[in-house]
Amino acid sequence: MLLARAAIVEPDLLLLDEPTNHLDIGRIGVLERFLAALPRDCAMIAASHDRAFLDDVTNRTLFLRPKESADFSLPYSRALQALEDHDAARKRQFENDMRKVKVLRQQAAKLKNIGINSGSDLLVVKTKQLSERADKLEERARPGHLERSAGTIRLTNSGSHAKALVAIKDTAIVTPDGRPLFRTGTKWIENGDRVALLGGNGTGKTRLIERLRAAVAGSDPDIRVAASLKLGYSNQALSQLEMFKTPQDAFKSLSSLPDQQARSLLAGAGVGIDAQTAPISRLSGGQRARLAMLLLRLLQPNFYLLDEPTNHLDINGQDSLESELVEHGAACLLVSHDRAFVQAVATRIWVITGQRLVEVDDPVPVFDKLMSS
Repeated sequence: MLLARAAIVEPDLLLLDEPTNHLDIGRIGVLERFLAALPRDCAMIAASHDRAFLDDVTNRTLFLRPKESADFSLPYSRALQALEDHDAARKRQFENDMRKVKVLRQQAAKLKNIGINSGSDLLVVKTKQLSERADKLEERARPGHLERSAGTIRLTNSGSHAKALVAIKDTAIVTPDGRPLFRTGTKWIENGDRVALLGGNGTGKTRLIERLRAAVAGSDPDIRVAASLKLGYSNQALSQLEMFKTPQDAFKSLSSLPDQQARSLLAGAGVGIDAQTAPISRLSGGQRARLAMLLLRLLQPNFYLLDEPTNHLDINGQDSLESELVEHGAACLLVSHDRAFVQAVATRIWVITGQRLVEVDDPVPVFDKLMSS
């Protein structure tokens, strides 16, 4: 509807705020083709955390920072590399300046001792001047982009001795009213497997996730889970948060850690002190997503079932989640339309196609096909 309206009014400027957040791959393809067909004189500003989308549709990237934003006439990935090169140069300059600061402070300390011992007011004044020069140089040299992160996501893998955490017989996945969607074939997920489940909208990804959750509860005859499996589940609506009133309530329900440590962990996940006792409904989408990941960590699962986990995470949060999943060797099945996230995290790719669940080696042709359909 919005695309049709934009096509009718022929705008000079198009503003997009997280346009891919709730789109499947096919609709992202439609959006990208629409943007590619816009007149050359139509400007577009997009605020997005979808790195592949930004690479496909932009030719300029602005990185917002508290003191000194950075602007590059490049799409996201190339701009990020340019930014990292720029930051590295600034870091080298900072380290050089800090060596100068150290020398100034050493000179000031020597003059201070001489001035005190000799009673020279001139040396005391000179000491003060050297200290002020060092302070100003240090303040000017410090890179403005070294702001504190909004919260580091850390997941844990409690481990399991079972070789196959999940074993699926050839079974039919159907809609709630019994209409067949696809057959799974024989599938399994072992320790350390990070399986990405891909498919068009309505093909049955959510239904398979529901079957897996039922299997964990012991109520699915065709899907067997190891007795040692401990599930960590998060869906794109973050509905697991709805049972809690506040972040503090959620933390206390799942952990016996002291209050001070709880407050520290919540703050580290981007939920500030004031927000910790406020209703969860008042949190931003990013805060809710980080809180959900923190609560998963408290459960210490060895198998993660993640439905669109990056939907509300900024790029730093996505990078953090990627690193945690990879470094901790956590087993997981994830559904995501985030191409960059899937390619960074997944070790196996399952695709729903032609009413069958098949495994492929490379997600790129799958994404290309889904986006062009």
